[in-house]
Amino acid sequence: MAPSVASREKKKTRRAVVEGFDITVGPPKLTRFEKARIIGARSLQLAMGAPSFVPIDETTKDPITLAMAELASEALPLSIRRSLPNGIFQDIPIKYLL
Repeated sequence: MAPSVASREKKKTRRAVVEGFDITVGPPKLTRFEKARIIGARSLQLAMGAPSFVPIDETTKDPITLAMAELASEALPLSIRRSLPNGIFQDIPIKYLL
């Protein structure tokens, strides 16, 4: 099971390398804390009436489920700002972290 996890991580970082983007700050994937923050903020926006970036079917009415679907489909136009204690930071588009 471990080789498949390692191969998935290589695929994730390979996408950034192929497109000429280098992730220098932090891990090459979305952390669980970043994921929770994105889903929480987006579900609040959806609950307050924001339009969805993915088609909504009649069975999905939960904003958290809809926010998770938007994140999984790479429909969110977001960037993550990662910073180091010495003041260096990097803005990473979310598509390179998924």
